[in-house]
Amino acid sequence: MNLNFSLASVLILTLCTVANVQSQSVLDLPYASQAAQVKQRVGVTDITITYHRPVVNGRKIWGGLVPLGQVWRAGANENTTIEFSTPVSIESKPLPAGTYGLQMIPNADSWTVIFSKAKTRSEST
Repeated sequence: MNLNFSLASVLILTLCTVANVQSQSVLDLPYASQAAQVKQRVGVTDITITYHRPVVNGRKIWGGLVPLGQVWRAGANENTTIEFSTPVSIESKPLPAGTYGLQMIPNADSWTVIFSKAKTRSEST
């Protein structure tokens, strides 16, 4: 077998290989639990919820993966956040404008919703 490579073909092959390796190391693949965001204006307030949709994969979630009666960081991968553009009132209690971590305590008959100043996984609630 006679292989004749020109300098140009070797350079092209090398550049394609380097580009492929670099694109693989820079490629930002999505989480299995996809990121999502919901925005809605209610009255004069813009409300934005940023979360990751948990992939169930046949697992028992409530009372299984997520224990009942304990604080749960809502969503998957990262902390779910909720942002209010103006001050709001939640069950007659004032909540200043800003971004909050959204945690919950699920129970069989009721849930407690927590608006936390801790917005990331590393912050405490």
